[in-house]
Amino acid sequence: MSAQPPLSAFRVTGRATWVLLAGAAAGIAWAGYRLTAVVTGGNPVLWVYAAGIVLLVWQLAVAAFDKPSRATDDGAARLAQAEVAVLVPAFNEDDETLRANLEALLRQTHLPAAICVVDDGSTVGDYAAVRDWFLGAAEGAGVTGTWQRQPNGGKRSAQVTAARTAPHADFYVTVDSDTQLDRRAIEETLQPFEDPQVQSVAGTVLVTNYRTNLLTRMQEVWYLSMQMVDRAALSRTGSVLVNSGALATYRAAVLWDNVEHYLAETFRGRPVHTSDDSLLTLFAQQRGRTVHQPSAFAFTNMPSTFDGHRRQQLRWMRGSFLRSGTRFRSLPTDRFAYWYHLVRWVQYSVATMALVALVVSGALLHPAALAMGAVIVGTVQLVVAAPYLTLRRSDQTTAQRVTVFACAPLVGLWYLTVLRVMRWYAMATVGNVSWGTRQSVEVTA
Repeated sequence: MSAQPPLSAFRVTGRATWVLLAGAAAGIAWAGYRLTAVVTGGNPVLWVYAAGIVLLVWQLAVAAFDKPSRATDDGAARLAQAEVAVLVPAFNEDDETLRANLEALLRQTHLPAAICVVDDGSTVGDYAAVRDWFLGAAEGAGVTGTWQRQPNGGKRSAQVTAARTAPHADFYVTVDSDTQLDRRAIEETLQPFEDPQVQSVAGTVLVTNYRTNLLTRMQEVWYLSMQMVDRAALSRTGSVLVNSGALATYRAAVLWDNVEHYLAETFRGRPVHTSDDSLLTLFAQQRGRTVHQPSAFAFTNMPSTFDGHRRQQLRWMRGSFLRSGTRFRSLPTDRFAYWYHLVRWVQYSVATMALVALVVSGALLHPAALAMGAVIVGTVQLVVAAPYLTLRRSDQTTAQRVTVFACAPLVGLWYLTVLRVMRWYAMATVGNVSWGTRQSVEVTA
């Protein structure tokens, strides 16, 4: 079993602000043009899309000022003494990928006090070689390494089982088993916790296997764009709604104060196994601020086939729809997160109705309208994806970075067509709260 090379990343932050501001300026100019068309007698449906552009411009403008949190010297000294436990649930994972995950954890500049692995009843093997290597390597690094196997109970159960082996930790880091962390990832996610109001910190997730095919390149630019724009804007208000399960850090109380609810959540009488990261983020939201750290990087595998992509997206979309109802019931109405969430749902609902009306009326089916729509969607997506050009990955050349960025217009069209229909189906089948993937190893190293 060969070790994978370590991965790292950083952003050229000096240029990031200018790229985002340029994108915001382009968005404002475009929105102004469309608003003028409405005011002068254009199609009223344009109001819907103009409102969406205004929201996008706000996101871009706020995200332009996003920067990594830095603790003071005293705060950094205190955080350096913090006890961190990393929770690693594993189910039907590729052996080499799991080993790369654990190697990355043992290379951290802030070494965790404990790395807690739980094999959640995998059916493809027992990871014996990985387990034996890890327990010896952890001991050699001065880290408490634990490895347990339990009957399959789902990711939440595995995380709590792992946490119970390190009950006195100050912070818990959640990491997916197919994820490698940049060597500074844990240290970086701790920085914002100098603020006692901060309850959770989301990392920035990149796609490890982005070079596999067009689908993985699209996922790379799409996910990073969402994190660098939407999540970055929400972070400025302490209102990140969803942390990525691939890398997030929580104050220990976020888990222990809510552990019974976390394990026992049901929907229509069925236990919920999905949407674990959004529920933990909601618990953190109820306690204080939820932010992201743009300088904390993780690399995770994404599906490289349409079937895998479809099943992953349906799981995420069902979980997102289910969690929306929970947020409306649980988020305080005096929090920015509540009203932002409400505005996004109103915008999505009205935009969907407008889109359906345009299709039914035939107005959108005219070749000129389709062409113009494709140009607009592609242009907007290029603006949103512009921050990707500020990224520097250790496994990526300039040409590869530009190639990924060039996929942005395809991402916009994919989202507007295939994923929109998929979301409608997910909403109609929201009662399916099973995991739906990982019946075998899906992505290998």
